[in-house]
Amino acid sequence: MQKRTIAILGATGSIGTQALDIVSRYPDRFSAVCLTAHRSSEKLFDLVRKFRPRCAALNLEPETLPDDVRFCEWFFGADSSVRALCASGAQDALCAIVGIAGLDAVWAALDVCQRVLLANKEALVTGGTLVMQKAAERNVPLLPVDSEHSAIFQCLQARQGNPVRRLLLTASGGALRDWRREDMYRATVRDVLAHPTWTMGGKITVDCASMVNKGLEIIEAHHLFGMPADRIDVVVHPQSVVHSMIEFEDGAVLAQTGMPDMRGPIGYAMGWPERLPYDARPLDFFALGHLDFLAPDFERFPALKMAIASLKAGGNAPVVLNGANEAAVGAFLREQIPFGHIPEVIGRALESVPRAEIRSIADVYAADAAARSAAENAIRRCT
Repeated sequence: MQKRTIAILGATGSIGTQALDIVSRYPDRFSAVCLTAHRSSEKLFDLVRKFRPRCAALNLEPETLPDDVRFCEWFFGADSSVRALCASGAQDALCAIVGIAGLDAVWAALDVCQRVLLANKEALVTGGTLVMQKAAERNVPLLPVDSEHSAIFQCLQARQGNPVRRLLLTASGGALRDWRREDMYRATVRDVLAHPTWTMGGKITVDCASMVNKGLEIIEAHHLFGMPADRIDVVVHPQSVVHSMIEFEDGAVLAQTGMPDMRGPIGYAMGWPERLPYDARPLDFFALGHLDFLAPDFERFPALKMAIASLKAGGNAPVVLNGANEAAVGAFLREQIPFGHIPEVIGRALESVPRAEIRSIADVYAADAAARSAAENAIRRCT
């Protein structure tokens, strides 16, 4: 494998820092030429000092820029990640900006990069058809970084042209997996952020607890792998060692397994088609003893059902679902609404925003704005 230049958009987050761990382990294979962040200036300064990229960006401009990080070209403002990416000349872009805010970066990366490593599921949830069409037109591979989609992608390497009957996305169930529905409603931020398996950012951890995250992943899988909604199933798997599965028409099922560690799917995307060792813990089946697989409870996790319905409805429905969820999760993290109100906010937005087709990126942002307005109205009624 020749040395590749990579832009890491969202470098101070969980995915970004673990990707940089891979870069550190393979300095002969990767050079981080662009690092961006939203507001974590001090963390980004430290990363810039260590990896010495060509370009760096912060959405929120700091009061001062230390002298020892001025060697690279800096960009500030709402579109700073896109401008830094375009200026960097990176061959690969790891898109790990959270939420619909990452859509512009994915869109730009398809124009200027040879490969896009996708850790931002919302780019496909909101702009899926448009993004996939552009990737096909530009002949740019979209390499999944989400553990579930990476697992499916890895399993598909063995299909040898055989048709796949079904995709099975595994779900940990989140921090509230075993809670009663009435107790879940009043779960605190601290309760919800105590994920039993993964260490992630606040927004995605809340999404895991509501299981809306799995709904977003169904929509992402639909676009990435061209699979209809009724052939994508969710399996609750508390141990999180089976990362997802594919089922062939003869009933054979292939699964990708391993200890939960996001450096696995990140490294697979970065090194593809090669695998990059990273001191992963071996999977000890004897210590595990058994693995559990359960059906999702749509009564306790209504947002998952809404996400599946949104995919089937098509048009702007997935955009509305995502925008309302982002607004509701933000309100929950600010302790403005109870956890149980998140699916209620999503449901009200889906009911109040008229269905419309998505023909352009402008349509995506119009639907997102309508969703957030409807969600804010619902949030105000709750507070």
